Amino acid sequence: MKFEVLTPKALKNRKEWLIFNKLQTSNFKLFLVRNLSIKSYMKKLLFFSSFFLTANLFAQTTDTADSNSVVVHKDPRIELLMAKQAEINEATSRDSRKTAKGYRLMIISTNQRNEAIAAKTKIYTYFPELKAYLWHQSPYYKVKAGNFKDRKEAEDYQKKVNVYFPKGVFIMNDIIELKLDRLREEEM
Repeated sequence: MKFEVLTPKALKNRKEWLIFNKLQTSNFKLFLVRNLSIKSYMKKLLFFSSFFLTANLFAQTTDTADSNSVVVHKDPRIELLMAKQAEINEATSRDSRKTAKGYRLMIISTNQRNEAIAAKTKIYTYFPELKAYLWHQSPYYKVKAGNFKDRKEAEDYQKKVNVYFPKGVFIMNDIIELKLDRLREEEM
């Protein structure tokens, strides 16, 4: 089947011209019907969506005469959780404020991370009562141990720790963490 493009110049007689005009008009009518049906559909959709949106605006009702008030219904356990969290926050901040000037033992200062970790492990192994601290101040890794309030106690531990670290252990002035047990004993 071969299709030809029909133009008014290509038409030879009046009969062909009328058929051509009729085709054009029917296509135009079909175009109008399709577009009008889409437009009417869009109008209906817009109408119903606006109806449901306005219906939702009036869905909230107030039980009180004062329309400016808000009623909050909450679980009573929330108050308990808030109180407990406040206690935890107070305790942790109180503990973090408990620092003082004191002494720590400088165990090792090296640029080898593995040596520093091994030294910290050795402190934890042989002296579990001492807290070990590992700092990285580029390019060195430093391991310090203990929280000593007085120098005499630090010197006693220095002698014990020197056995495991023959290169030397030094007493350093530092800001130390105070244990709650010591604070309670000092307050009494």
